[in-house]
Amino acid sequence: MTINILMPALSPTMTEGTLATWHKKEGDKVKSGDVIAEIETDKATMEVEAVDEGTMGKILVAEGTENVPVNEVIAILLEEGEDAGALKGGAPAPKAEAPAAEPKAEAKAEAPAAQPAPTAKPATNGHDDGRVFASPLARRMAQQAGVDLAALKGSGPHGRIVKADIDAALAGGAPAAKPAAAAPEAAKPAAAAAAPAAKPAAAGGPNAKQLADAFGIPYSEQKHSNMRKTVARRLLESKQSVPHFYLTVDIELDALLKLRKELNDRGDVKLSVNDLIIKAAALALRKVPAANASWTDEAMIQYERVDVSVAVATPGGLITPIIKDADRKGLGTISGEMKDLAARARDGKLKPEEYQGGTFSISNLGMFGVKDFAAIINPPQSCILAVGAGTQRPVVKDGALAIATVMSCTLSVDHRAVDGAVGAEYLAAFRALVEAPLSMML
Repeated sequence: MTINILMPALSPTMTEGTLATWHKKEGDKVKSGDVIAEIETDKATMEVEAVDEGTMGKILVAEGTENVPVNEVIAILLEEGEDAGALKGGAPAPKAEAPAAEPKAEAKAEAPAAQPAPTAKPATNGHDDGRVFASPLARRMAQQAGVDLAALKGSGPHGRIVKADIDAALAGGAPAAKPAAAAPEAAKPAAAAAAPAAKPAAAGGPNAKQLADAFGIPYSEQKHSNMRKTVARRLLESKQSVPHFYLTVDIELDALLKLRKELNDRGDVKLSVNDLIIKAAALALRKVPAANASWTDEAMIQYERVDVSVAVATPGGLITPIIKDADRKGLGTISGEMKDLAARARDGKLKPEEYQGGTFSISNLGMFGVKDFAAIINPPQSCILAVGAGTQRPVVKDGALAIATVMSCTLSVDHRAVDGAVGAEYLAAFRALVEAPLSMML
């Protein structure tokens, strides 16, 4: 009996992913625990290990395929003693995923195809007994573009219609008119619905690509990674649904810089300013626990652990690895963990539990010379601290003008969960720790 290898859910929020690489090819022996593929999620590229043993019989989803739904069959494994002939029974398995994903869309697509092919025929061009074998993504694209799946020849496994076939059909333009002839009654409402849909796009004006084409501006296109699309969606949701307010405070850094130099001169650990900021931010949350909370419609969630998410820029987009129990860890431990997490974040090798679930965020752009900025909250958290650069500024001390290294920090707050007074109290505790850094050692 063949074994279906399914697209795994590598995190609680994952619904689809990109099959980045196959480490096994058809005919290779597979043992339990072998790495068989790499899957790109919205935040990282993760290895998938085999659960069963056997021989890789058929790969159904090619490398580089995007938007593969969780639980879709991506390959078929032959058990010990089976030969390639057993694949005939296992090949139709991907069909079962399509009705579950989009039952309504599939019913509409299959109805016209069933009439012209009433007699049973061998599977050709992605069809069998009038049924159309297509991936869920291909079905969705065909429905949206008005492409007749029955007129297409599938290039996927066993004649299955895949995304590339829809793209080719749209480029050629030939089969697009067939749904109107096969089902004129259904086509009229679809056309009527499509006409007003075009108006909002026109009313919104041309996009950047259309403007560049219109005015002859040279440009290049860089395809969005899953991570960048997810970050964009979450930032938009945060700004639209979370009532942000902002509190800014100036903090003198000279004492902290002096302590950092003394600790680094010992040669044991090389601390960054960011390591000390993480520690101070975590200890301030211990002093003002009301800022370590999240809003839900049913109740306020008060966290009993301080897990600090730290924004790290990567080629694919922004990610926030977590220093867990940051208020209880020493500076050396925080420094070591942060270096390791940042390096693996840039390589796309973080595990979901290493970047999901923090209680408070820090975004530090000081190393880039940014004086101050306001960061967007990372839901479901309620606060994010934006840290600017330390610069020499004139200050007044004891009635006299002096020069000090001053850093501006802005706290973005979800007003539903944290009131202004609580935010101000938190910033006061944070400033006291930074300006008297020896208190962090107590």
